[in-house]
Amino acid sequence: MTEPCDLSAVTARALIGERKLSPVELLDSCIGRIEAVDPAVNAMIARGFDSARETARQSEASVMRGDALGPLHGLPLGVKDLIDAKGLPTSFGSVLFADNIARSDEAIVAMLRRAGAVVIGKTNVPGWGAGGNTRNALHGATGNPFDPDRSAAGSSGGSAVALATGMVPLATGSDTGGSVRNPAAFCGVVGFRPSPGLIASNSRNMAWLQISQLGPMARTVSDACLMLSCMLDRDARDPLSAILHAGGSPAPSAYRDPPTTDLGALRIAATTDFGFAPTERAIADTFKTKLATFGSAFRSVEWTHPDCSNADDVFAVLRAVAFLGRHRELAEKHPDKVGPNIRDNVAEGLGYSALDVARALSMQTEMYRRWQEFFGDHDFVLAPAITISPRPWSELYPAIIDGRPTKSYFHWLAMAYAVTNVGHPAVAIPAGRDGAGMPFGIQVIGPRGGDLATLSVAREIEALLSANPATARPVPDLAWLGRQKPIAGKPGFRDFD
Repeated sequence: MTEPCDLSAVTARALIGERKLSPVELLDSCIGRIEAVDPAVNAMIARGFDSARETARQSEASVMRGDALGPLHGLPLGVKDLIDAKGLPTSFGSVLFADNIARSDEAIVAMLRRAGAVVIGKTNVPGWGAGGNTRNALHGATGNPFDPDRSAAGSSGGSAVALATGMVPLATGSDTGGSVRNPAAFCGVVGFRPSPGLIASNSRNMAWLQISQLGPMARTVSDACLMLSCMLDRDARDPLSAILHAGGSPAPSAYRDPPTTDLGALRIAATTDFGFAPTERAIADTFKTKLATFGSAFRSVEWTHPDCSNADDVFAVLRAVAFLGRHRELAEKHPDKVGPNIRDNVAEGLGYSALDVARALSMQTEMYRRWQEFFGDHDFVLAPAITISPRPWSELYPAIIDGRPTKSYFHWLAMAYAVTNVGHPAVAIPAGRDGAGMPFGIQVIGPRGGDLATLSVAREIEALLSANPATARPVPDLAWLGRQKPIAGKPGFRDFD
């Protein structure tokens, strides 16, 4: 019989509303799963079980009184350890902030609580969210639920693992170079990067720079939509949010259940590398094989992609500028404690001139306009979510892919930052396993501002994939996982330099 913690968020919420599932019962099931399997993977690095139980009891009392219930009433939530949740630590995966307890909720956490979510704990990240491998000197590494010796990707790796193993039905994420999409692909779950401004952030220190966005993570597209609908509100502290929500946007409730889309009317562009990403041949072949199983559902599929000329240069400069603005003082004061990725990005940023930044912004604008022209002839783009199959977490980053060296510690994330550069919505959905037996994810990329349509198409594709055992969402062997030795005892667990 399915454990309550394995239910989809949509199903669990419906059962709670029908008084067929107690919020306390659901929470206890999630806590039991954390205690059973987290030692093997290290996803939930801070636990607020006592406060969560009190909230769950209050949620149950509301149900029994017949109170009006929020869309997420009684659903446990994991919060990424870059995002404040009152009363829990926000360490950023750094020894410098090991004792930093959040005094208030970040805006999205407050909104999710108001919708009825029960915050259960914090999920692991790379130090300061820098890098695509979830490991840090404070909390250690997070292992992939399908093989704890392999990477869960990052930076939302803890959230992805918590979802894949049933620790929580919903979790927050954030995405710069694929930090929502990459872990989703590596762990067999769903991650959505929205158009800039759709989800407001009150903590981003360079608010006009759009490369970093908050996003929902879940096990299904419908669950992600339910969560997203509770994260949307205009916030004057975020200038991009104030612009996007000024008028004409769908109501937040519209995202709860997007309208259906006729896939047979869609013109699809498909690519394995956007013309520049260092995609493994095995991953490219897997994507072609997966697409062949459902591509006939579309009006047309053309192997092409938007012109991504200068994508590496644009992302490198803008990323370095973002890190320079946020982390320069820390890197200068504590170079031995911030980790190699922060040090490298800050040093790179200091090496750029104003001319370099101006050039990158100009190239980004040119690329954006080429993408808009491309989407005049194509409705959506499908691509692998990430360039490689999961590798050991002991490897800080892939230095070589198919015999060729990568350009930087984040070059292997190019399938994701191709989209980041231009600010289009993208959702990673699970599509079975790759040739190595690890989870494989497909990225569905929509037109700028077409978040609702992108989620609708992703949900339709998910239904096609789910109907085929070869492409259905993979589920980790939890009994086997529970028997594995604790990941904390493995060599290099807390090393990151």
